[in-house]
Amino acid sequence: MTMTITTSNLNGIRAAKRKGMDQWLLGHTPDVWCMQETRAPQEILDEIFRQIGDDYVQAGKVQDPADVHVIDDVCRIKGRAGVGLVSVLPVEDARIGLPGLDEDVDTGRWVETDVRTEQGYTLTVACVYVHAGGDGDDIKEVQKYRFLDAMTARMEQMRREAASGGRQAVICGDFNIAHKPIDLKNAKANLKTHGFLPAERAYIDKWLDEMEYVDVMRDLAGDIQGPYTWWSQRGRAFDNDAGWRIDYQFATPELAQTARGFIVDRAEGWDKRWSDHAPLSITYDV
Repeated sequence: MTMTITTSNLNGIRAAKRKGMDQWLLGHTPDVWCMQETRAPQEILDEIFRQIGDDYVQAGKVQDPADVHVIDDVCRIKGRAGVGLVSVLPVEDARIGLPGLDEDVDTGRWVETDVRTEQGYTLTVACVYVHAGGDGDDIKEVQKYRFLDAMTARMEQMRREAASGGRQAVICGDFNIAHKPIDLKNAKANLKTHGFLPAERAYIDKWLDEMEYVDVMRDLAGDIQGPYTWWSQRGRAFDNDAGWRIDYQFATPELAQTARGFIVDRAEGWDKRWSDHAPLSITYDV
């Protein structure tokens, strides 16, 4: 049996739903769906997640909406961030937030769950929305690096657990960093742009080189240009495929070895998009 994990930045769950998110879900129904930038209050999220449960039933993925488990965190700053994780796999435990991050701006950015596959294999899936940072905005840059430091510390703990025979892990989400020149269309023009700064990219170097996480999509795709997962709303970036690859699934080595394929579900046209990001889905044979 295989397991599909999808990560997608919704750019607002209410807007995504209006633009066709439900239709996309009916055709895909991932086993675990990591969402970023839900940007809605809890009462609205609860209703939309109930409807998502109904969509899973309609698609034949589950028989009862109660079989769809939801873990989410709303940002304490209205209209900002927000992450959610939907799983049709049993959830054994869930944790919200990162230790040491207590400011409102750091909320709604991290949830993790321990899910159990049909074979009884338990693994940790984390959903993350990293700060975007800001060109010339020192406060936003400090917030981003502070969050990256806290996330790296947690990833180190997860990696040690996996290496000692414990749960394997995958961290999914919008990291707001393009790692290498092949991960954005115009690398030379963006060398001093947030999201492609050397200090930001160094975190991914550390995760991959020192901590031995695997960038699963890149491992499967090889050293090709893209495929991108985000396109600016400005100009004709989407039409010209002038995008960035900033949505990732970073897995511990044993889990990464079970990856069998990926899809970046880029919409057929600009008017068919329900977010400025495309969902990234990876299938694992665990």
